[in-house]
Amino acid sequence: MRMRKKKWAVPELEASPLFVKDPVSRRESWQEAFAQSQPLYLELGCGKGGFASRFALANPQVNLLAVDISSNMLGVGRRKIDSLFSQANRSPDNVRLVAYDIERIGEILSPQDTVERIFIHFCNPWPRPRHFKKRLTHPKQLEKYQAFLRPGGEIWFKTDDDMLFRHSRQYFLDCGFTLRWETLDLANSDAAENIRTEHEEMFEAEGIPIKALIAVWPGKDHA
Repeated sequence: MRMRKKKWAVPELEASPLFVKDPVSRRESWQEAFAQSQPLYLELGCGKGGFASRFALANPQVNLLAVDISSNMLGVGRRKIDSLFSQANRSPDNVRLVAYDIERIGEILSPQDTVERIFIHFCNPWPRPRHFKKRLTHPKQLEKYQAFLRPGGEIWFKTDDDMLFRHSRQYFLDCGFTLRWETLDLANSDAAENIRTEHEEMFEAEGIPIKALIAVWPGKDHA
């Protein structure tokens, strides 16, 4: 998603301890980027940080690595995280921000990093067949995530796009994932745990139902 450039965003981001400037150097040692070692979760395409800020605040027992290709977007997210944690009188020790191309995620995460859960929220649906491989849920990408997602680890996926949801559902199954839960209308589902994103609120206001699923990676021995 494109946004108007904010001149302050990148300088503030790069001066923040939340931002990891050289994520490639952290490959195999991500726990050292956080205040303490605890389960590592990953958000791919975190945008302006609405979900990352709320999730990290609500789950201090988890380390969240939030990745987006846009430093400008992450700069906005950094302000959002600092503001929310400041209001709660807490330090954002369990969230880190990274600017990186998700298609090259294997360059910054390895099997030694052991991710417990991946969040993919409202990614670009790339509706033209010649662009399907760019989808964050395409098998080409899922194979990369499998390298560092622990056996029994989960991918939580949300979208407003009907075709992307149908295709992604099949992508997960074709790549050896099992579906633990799914819904075609998240707002009216039995979801016990859901932190809403900016996109989610926008689409719901327009009357567009949110599709969601939780896919579980059994591990190579069971694929």
